[in-house]
Amino acid sequence: MGALDLRTLLELRTATPADIDGASILLRCDLPGTMQLFRAPVRGGPLERLTAFPDPVEGHFVPGTSRILLEHDDAGNELTQLSLVDARPDAEPEPLVTDPRFAHRDAIVARDGRVLAYATNRDNGVDWGIYLRSLDDGNERRVIAPEGMNAPAGFSPDGRLLAVVRDGELSGDFDLHIVELASGNVDHVTPHEGQAFYGEPVWRPDGSAFYCATDEGHDLRGIARYDMSTRHWERVLESPWDLDCHGDEDGRWLLVHANQDGYSRLILHDATTLQPVEEIELPGDGVAEEIVFARAGSCFAFRFSSPVDPGDVWLFDCDSREIHRVSELPRPLPTAALREPTLHRYESFDGEQVPLFLWLPDGDGPFPVVVMVHGGPESQFRPAFLPSFTPLTQHLVSRGYAVAAPNVRGSTGYGKRYEHLDDVRLRLDSVRDLASLHDWLGAHPQIDAARAVLYGRSYGGYMTLAGLAFQPERWAAGIEMVGISNFVTFLENTAPWRRAVREREYGTLEHDRDFLVEASPITHVDRIRAPLFIQHGANDPRVPLEETQQIHAVLAEKGIRCELLVHADEGHAIGKVENRVDTFERAIAFLDEVLH
Repeated sequence: MGALDLRTLLELRTATPADIDGASILLRCDLPGTMQLFRAPVRGGPLERLTAFPDPVEGHFVPGTSRILLEHDDAGNELTQLSLVDARPDAEPEPLVTDPRFAHRDAIVARDGRVLAYATNRDNGVDWGIYLRSLDDGNERRVIAPEGMNAPAGFSPDGRLLAVVRDGELSGDFDLHIVELASGNVDHVTPHEGQAFYGEPVWRPDGSAFYCATDEGHDLRGIARYDMSTRHWERVLESPWDLDCHGDEDGRWLLVHANQDGYSRLILHDATTLQPVEEIELPGDGVAEEIVFARAGSCFAFRFSSPVDPGDVWLFDCDSREIHRVSELPRPLPTAALREPTLHRYESFDGEQVPLFLWLPDGDGPFPVVVMVHGGPESQFRPAFLPSFTPLTQHLVSRGYAVAAPNVRGSTGYGKRYEHLDDVRLRLDSVRDLASLHDWLGAHPQIDAARAVLYGRSYGGYMTLAGLAFQPERWAAGIEMVGISNFVTFLENTAPWRRAVREREYGTLEHDRDFLVEASPITHVDRIRAPLFIQHGANDPRVPLEETQQIHAVLAEKGIRCELLVHADEGHAIGKVENRVDTFERAIAFLDEVLH
């Protein structure tokens, strides 16, 4: 089989559900080149395009109306604005909550369609307050004062209460607060010590209790029930894997989502008895995401994708127990042309077992290898179709490259202990995981570790630069996108609201500056000798463009090959398909020149 065309892979389209209202499903799809809103019949059928913004948008139906609530920004700057638009093609959006200096995000609408809750940093530019806005008369009031990171997490069924998720002071720590909207009273329902995750609540229909995912008192996330009258928590569902849960507004169902070594498993439970009713037979081995229930619990939709499936919207009928595909996007490449990975674990320097997905091409090798490191760092490489990884992976494998995707320490999905093995001054232990991976790859008879390349975006970009700086003898080249080169300048220049969030993970400028300097690739740039390709969006509010410019300048002065590609109309992600094609075609040309 010949090499798979890179542009064809990068132009594979995907769709994800946004909302369900009666016989219609609202979905996001990148058929136009960016993620825009479309409407389709729940039973499947032609997609009707509703929005035509130049940049990706998100949206939800406003219950009881023919309108959609839109969230949109400008060229990836993440200063999200809110608008309303009629659910019909070419309708003109009506600004709802706008101020281009600040972000307004995580917007949700109460069940009666009359009240909107959203988070914004407009009070001081740093902290996030929660506001309610009447969709009848436009009146607003603040129900949570700005203090750190807050996000609305759902209204109670009767609309009297609003759940709010707040980030704690420690990395990976979250709390739930319940706001009584009439009185303004705020009840902290998750007091705890140390680090604990609490997810969004799934309410019982009378508002007397809710379920949510939590790892409080445990290493892994299970499902717990909170009784509003007794203020008592009870852990009700356990698993040897992290669990999450979803449900409908009528309280019929509790859908439990298990993350089994990255692969999804969905089990539908009766929300009253918690008895399992049905395990959903997914279309393949992959990941179910963006789960959306119909309000009355008749069905739910989700995006399913895998390394060999770019992702469509699927719908499960809870009454008939049948599943069908809602969107059927064109697939110019057959599934048989794409490769599934195999799952491994390798031993790191201290005996820690690190999960690894590995793709091998046909033949005996030895093959050059590209190591793909995920961002986050509180994230996980899962076997989904990822726009910034999967097309590149499949192209490389078809051309005789091996691809390795590790979940180094600090990754989520393997329990709280593993997630925090890289916190603050343990940061370089995760970089040492890359050295151990290089050793493991070098012992594999089909892999040529002398031609090993690092690739990563965001925090994965940091890991790429750190590998080249701390282990220069191991890596033949690097591809780095929107990565951190200097933790000090990153924290000084990132968006003000991001700094406090990131200091929980990386350390503070006040107390950890010495280590932040030591852990920064720019500090050890004189050791870098591998050629490097860099991409960055000029509007990136998370990792400022300066992070790329400073290391590019130093390497260029040293005479190290370092190619820099800046997109003026992108932010932290590459939201436009043409820019993605531009980026990866140049990155592949770079690899061809430096490795052959």
